[in-house]
Amino acid sequence: MTNQVTSAKELSVEQQAALTSGTNPWSIGKVEEKGLPNYTITDGPHGLRKAKNLDGMDVDKAVPATCFPPAAGMASSWNPGLVRETGEAMAEECIQEQVAVILGPGINIKRNPLGGRCFEFWSEDPYLAGHEAVGEVEGIQSKGIGTSLKHFAVNNQETDRMRVSANVSQRALREIYLPAFEHIIKTAQPWTVMCAYNKVNDVYASQNKWLLTDVLRDEWGFEGIVMSDWGAVHNRAAALNAGLNLEMPPTNTDDEVVHAVRDGELKPQQLEKMAQGMIDLVTKTRPAMEKGQAGYRYDIDAHDDVARRAAHEAMVLLKNEDGLLPVKPGTKLAVIGEFARTPRYQGAGSSLINPNKLTSFLDALNERGIEADFAPGFTLDDADQDQSLTDEAVKTAAGAETVLLFLGLPAAAESEGFDRTTLDIPAKQVELLKAVAAANKNVVVILSNGSSVSMPWVDDAKSVLEAWLLGQAGGAATADVVFGDVNPSGKLAQTIVDDLSNDPTMLNWPGEEGHVEYGEGIFVGYRYYDTFDKPVTYPFGYGLSYTNFEVSGAKAEKTGPQSARVTATVKNTGSVAGAEVVQFYVAPPKVAVARPVHELKGFEKVYLESGESKEISIDFDFRAFAYWSERFEGWKVEAGRYGIEVATSSRDIADTVFVDLEDDGKAANLTEWSTLKEWKEDPVGGPIVDKVVADLDKRFGRNIMPDSQLAVMFLNSCVVGGMSMLLGVDVGQALREELLAEYAKVTK
Repeated sequence: MTNQVTSAKELSVEQQAALTSGTNPWSIGKVEEKGLPNYTITDGPHGLRKAKNLDGMDVDKAVPATCFPPAAGMASSWNPGLVRETGEAMAEECIQEQVAVILGPGINIKRNPLGGRCFEFWSEDPYLAGHEAVGEVEGIQSKGIGTSLKHFAVNNQETDRMRVSANVSQRALREIYLPAFEHIIKTAQPWTVMCAYNKVNDVYASQNKWLLTDVLRDEWGFEGIVMSDWGAVHNRAAALNAGLNLEMPPTNTDDEVVHAVRDGELKPQQLEKMAQGMIDLVTKTRPAMEKGQAGYRYDIDAHDDVARRAAHEAMVLLKNEDGLLPVKPGTKLAVIGEFARTPRYQGAGSSLINPNKLTSFLDALNERGIEADFAPGFTLDDADQDQSLTDEAVKTAAGAETVLLFLGLPAAAESEGFDRTTLDIPAKQVELLKAVAAANKNVVVILSNGSSVSMPWVDDAKSVLEAWLLGQAGGAATADVVFGDVNPSGKLAQTIVDDLSNDPTMLNWPGEEGHVEYGEGIFVGYRYYDTFDKPVTYPFGYGLSYTNFEVSGAKAEKTGPQSARVTATVKNTGSVAGAEVVQFYVAPPKVAVARPVHELKGFEKVYLESGESKEISIDFDFRAFAYWSERFEGWKVEAGRYGIEVATSSRDIADTVFVDLEDDGKAANLTEWSTLKEWKEDPVGGPIVDKVVADLDKRFGRNIMPDSQLAVMFLNSCVVGGMSMLLGVDVGQALREELLAEYAKVTK
């Protein structure tokens, strides 16, 4: 093999252009004569999906790999360490298959539960998404394989996804849609970031210099390369200028890049910089690729075990009347629902994995030697319900002590490429539940779905286990939980509601005429429901256990002007071992802007034996208390008493402690278009106003400011450039000129 060049300066413009576009749909650009191979990059994010034919785009034909639970389930684990384990296993499979970069994780916010790709994303909350998915990045890259953090940015719907403009405020971007990316970039330095298809405020993400360079690289310190989503580049030169290193898949337009350099449209230094990123990526991935070439093989059974443990913690127990779960030994069981025989274990689209093993719930029963009567209950297509299937299911249920009823969304109901149109599961499944419940009151509903579903039927079931999509080991994992070998510990990563008319995103979902307005601003998910006290079926962060926990003894101490530490004790007061997720929400005081009633800013999953207790401690830094101020063009903490809620869900608050924080003292950029009140309240502007007013009182021989309360109210709301209207031309102009002159002296 030719020795690899280490500097893009050694390459011609033509060779640099070749490096910034793929060789085929799944390989990076190559310059073989310079020792730069076309390493494979291919889909995740919940396992390896490597096409058998790298020259094509057929997502259905892939090499066998471990299918781990998709992000909808993994997010419910609230366990970054477990997420890291799945990442390490994915990386080992990439080494064997000689895949240099796996495309994931996808951390876009679940703005609306109808989003067709919600199964592939982590949460409605950016703190949770970032602090969990970072484990996947760390795990994969610890083995020498690259990740691709995606989709940057504001990719929250499938409708018109290739071109829709997500029109969103700077504050909503900074508080909701960018923080998960920011945390992972700063914490784990993913080797690549994938840009989104869509426009952000009318600029395609692939050509958005503010996103790809100003924020990602200059502000956050990103050191890797930016690649496009497949087909997201519209103009090679514009994308390279914005900071995009790699176009995927290739469009055979390298000559356009060469011409852009020669015509002055693209600076040679910028092309060289983008090509250098590709050389650096090859250098980082080469050791792992050489290990794969030498014959490395991963342990299929060990990875299946990781997938099974991940599935355990993905499940969320939502309801459990009369302790119906776990099923007691010797219970006469009826298993109903086609999902028990034909599992729905992953979402559809580019993440479709060819599992090297697959276990259904019926398979798991057979392995355990447990007998149960089975009835399919319904078909997985959209055909009308067959009455004979209902009759069979009712008869089967009537002869059992407990019914395990498997319901959910068929694969055709949610996928990459389109958004859902309803939160409901198919009507024939709801009708079946009602018929079965009439025959047997002891019904456990086990759900398979990639995003939340409405549950107006919840009173017809004594127990509900939200199983999401559990990957290839989901059948065995579900049996482990159902029969009590494993105590469920999952918590909801998205709120469950029955009526989306209570959700503010529906006012602008999914947009019109090529744009979608994010009019709800920062009030996404529980931030809206909890602030405005809207009804929810199950709140964010909610989840039951087979044991009970008590959270007590919360204490707060101030550790800096805008930082604090909170401690609390959690105790397992039940009879079996289990895990509780203690959640910490910051509840801000009334400040200058609208803020949610609380926001998640910390969590810890604690495993405890029966009777065991543990003290946990969470540190809160400046950002935990800050909001993004468009006036101050940055993060802002105002002085005040901040509550920190210690909770087990966003609506189950065990205790609230308080810390008194100081103002961060940041000064705004004051101009003649700032109001007099803004000048007075600013730490720099306030003293200037006092000085200038005193000077002008002397110059004009009177108090220039009226003492009427009504007049003062008008003055405070007036911009300083418009003071002549209220104070007269001479005084008004003098006030404006003196304020701006004194401010310039202090801030120059």
